[in-house]
Amino acid sequence: MKESENLIRVLEESIIAFKNKDSIKLKKLSNETVHTSSLNQDPNNILVAVIVYSLGKILERENYLNLPGWKNFESLTTSALKISVKDLKQKKEEKFTQDLVQVRKAIGKISGKLKKYVEEVFRRSEITKASRIYEHGISLGRTSKLLGITIYDLANYSGQTGISEVSLNQTISEKGRIKMLEDIFR
Repeated sequence: MKESENLIRVLEESIIAFKNKDSIKLKKLSNETVHTSSLNQDPNNILVAVIVYSLGKILERENYLNLPGWKNFESLTTSALKISVKDLKQKKEEKFTQDLVQVRKAIGKISGKLKKYVEEVFRRSEITKASRIYEHGISLGRTSKLLGITIYDLANYSGQTGISEVSLNQTISEKGRIKMLEDIFR
């Protein structure tokens, strides 16, 4: 697996942020991972980005923390993340992938409204992160395949956000270029 040191760091920081209920830190870590995953197209990087982002979104909704099943979800998730870090440090890549799947399965062990809410957050997070990977230049087809979502969902979301219309080239006027050169040689 590529970038295992970075994934270890991201997961360790994510565990701390999740315990501290720091949704902003989780989203920041997810965005870092999206950039890496778009470069090497590693499914595990992408899965980590989705999980970390989802946890951040879940923590934003403070009412979830009071629903029945929250404590169980929190302990199962934290435990699965810790085990995934341990397996990654021991270079057990296959086991690491299974650990990430266990985080998703933790949802199945909660019940009631919380389960429905968390499932929806994960689904939307997959689409959101897929659109960010697409924004980094990976094709719609490849992105949808990496995340296991439909091209239709991804294209629909990308069309709503305007990602598909982002101009990659920004032209600087002649005056702007001259000013930059003058600033360099001062």
